[in-house]
Amino acid sequence: MNELYIENDARFLYIMGAAHNGQGIDTEVLRNIALRRPEMMAKLRAERGEGRPWWRVMGRRPDGTQELVNVRNACEFTHSMIGTRRMANIEECLDRVREEGVPGDLAETGVWRGGATVFMRGYLAAYGMEDRLVWAADSFEGLPKSSAEPDRGLDFSAAAEPVLAVPLEEVRSLFERYGLLDARVRFLKGWFRDTLPAAPIRELALLRLDGDLYESTRDALRALYGKLSPGGFLLVDDYGDFPPCRQAVDEFRAENGIDAPIVEVDWSGVYWRKPFA
Repeated sequence: MNELYIENDARFLYIMGAAHNGQGIDTEVLRNIALRRPEMMAKLRAERGEGRPWWRVMGRRPDGTQELVNVRNACEFTHSMIGTRRMANIEECLDRVREEGVPGDLAETGVWRGGATVFMRGYLAAYGMEDRLVWAADSFEGLPKSSAEPDRGLDFSAAAEPVLAVPLEEVRSLFERYGLLDARVRFLKGWFRDTLPAAPIRELALLRLDGDLYESTRDALRALYGKLSPGGFLLVDDYGDFPPCRQAVDEFRAENGIDAPIVEVDWSGVYWRKPFA
């Protein structure tokens, strides 16, 4: 989550804001950002903790008016963007899996830089749960240009949002830096509609969806929900943030008669537990 070095993220915002406004860099502010810009730090901590967009600075238009400028592609270097609460939710669900012996592997569809899956593998290592795998499914090329009607007007492709296109080599390198890249980490590279139906996943105890779009969410649910063990956990990152994602989830639940209560994690993330037979 980069919480130990969050001052550096504030420094990026300060520099980008100064650049967009044609201002010079005050090295004293840069050196002591927490003391010199406490309001910026407080806002940044709150937004990062909740996994909200924090990568915006106030810029000046040529006519002198102000606008919010998205500088995400130049300053977001965390290993996960999901926020503290959603990361804690993964741990809470894994605690239940471990304590109650829910069988199956762990998987995330849409891993970005890999932070959440690194955390999953770290959890298994910390508790000596070496009989499970962690599956990391992603195109590693950004999000697809969806053809589904609910996704109309949304473009998160590599051309539009290059920050979302993280190569597989970079994700593997992150696992290595944490000392967690081993045979228990399996990567599924490609579009979900191509990789997930044929994925050699037998059983899951936890499945986390982070595909943003209707099409990506629908494809992941259709391919993998049936492999989720009774008592297993289904986590959805974008349910409260993206209406197309929420629509895909709601439709799937209705089509399959799923009435397990949806539990809100924060403003965006939700989860439910698959009922026991």
